[in-house]
Amino acid sequence: MTLINGDRILGRLDEATRERLESFEAFAEIGSTNTHLMQATPPQPGRFRVAITDNQTAGRGRHGRTWVAPAGSGLCVSVAGTFEPVPGDLPALTLALGLGAIDALATLNVDGVQLKWPNDLIAEGSKLGGILTETRSHHGNGVTVVTGLGLNIDLGDPGAFAVKAGWDRAVIDVRHLCDKMPGGNAIAAALIDAICAAFIRFEQHGFAASVDRWHDIDWLRGRHVRVETPQRSVVGIAAGVANDGALLVDTGLATPTAVRSGTVLMAEASADRA
Repeated sequence: MTLINGDRILGRLDEATRERLESFEAFAEIGSTNTHLMQATPPQPGRFRVAITDNQTAGRGRHGRTWVAPAGSGLCVSVAGTFEPVPGDLPALTLALGLGAIDALATLNVDGVQLKWPNDLIAEGSKLGGILTETRSHHGNGVTVVTGLGLNIDLGDPGAFAVKAGWDRAVIDVRHLCDKMPGGNAIAAALIDAICAAFIRFEQHGFAASVDRWHDIDWLRGRHVRVETPQRSVVGIAAGVANDGALLVDTGLATPTAVRSGTVLMAEASADRA
């Protein structure tokens, strides 16, 4: 089953998005939309390259994990944008893009979606999607960022799909969250518009302008967590995020511990104790 049609997606995009597109490619099948854009010529600042598919055969997640998206089961959208100069809070871009994705889904009546720091879309306690952000530095003071968003659209039986795919947590799809299923082209266009707009807002205002919104969609807040970083483990209660996007963990000290990079563990298992 094919979810998307490139021409129809282009026709649904906001004019402001279309004017900023340096390239738009819709693939019937591809190994990885992120890899494709990482290997492409970087877009000029203020412009975007977009690659999209509903059949990704070699997708990647964080820390070398895979992202499985057989034909018709989900959407994989990647957007490349260039920053000059490099924003000081660049690692927080993933969070800002996650907020944009939630806004896009809300316009399609896909409600109740939250974010698990730093990159997971969560609904009804299960994983709806994920974001992978990769960077490519330039000579001088510039960087191209390629952001890939994988979204589960129709997995059939999500539980059986997760076992087959080797995923270690519960998953959910858009079909199970909607009374009326939006079309794949509508979902794709809304996500592309939202990601491009989030890039621009982030370049102009940074993440600090979005911190207050994080409180409303923060799935981890108040949950007992263990965060594994290259240097140590941080154990405590998730307490929101800082202006630079760092996860704040209340460990019982006078001020929360800020974690800027790491893997959150045990959050789901301890949710009933939060």
